[in-house]
Order: sequence, then C-alpha cells, then structure tokens
Amino acid sequence: MEIVICLGSSCFSRGNKKTLAEIQKFLKNNRLEEKVYFHGAHCFGECAGGPWIKINEKSYGDINEYNVIEILNETLL
Repeated sequence: MEIVICLGSSCFSRGNKKTLAEIQKFLKNNRLEEKVYFHGAHCFGECAGGPWIKINEKSYGDINEYNVIEILNETLL
C-alpha cells in the first residue's frame, strides 16, 4: 500500500501541510505505519485541481484535512 502526497508549492500552500499531518495521525491511530509507504513527491502537474494525493496510483484532487479522512477510511480500512 502506498500513499503519495504532493508537496509542490501550490498544493503545499493550499493546505497539504495540514493534510500531511492528518494522514500521519490516521496511520498511527490505525496501526498502519508499517503497512503503508507514505511519502511526499514534488508537483503532480495538476495544480489547478489540487491539493493532491495518490493512493496506490489512484489520484485524488481537492484534498483537505477533512475529506482525506473519509478517503482513507474507504481505501485503507
């Protein structure tokens, strides 16, 4: 399982810093830290629809610290 979060300047300035913290907390609270490879990447090239994350190569746009929890629940649990 892999989660990649865009850390390009556009996504980062639009809130992916908060989303990053929420994903880390979710992984820890659900004991998934050893099962999920979570890392950042530079620009995904889709800035207009960001912030972005990818879970197992599926991209999710317009992510924030609130809707990311719903996506993680649906895809990881």
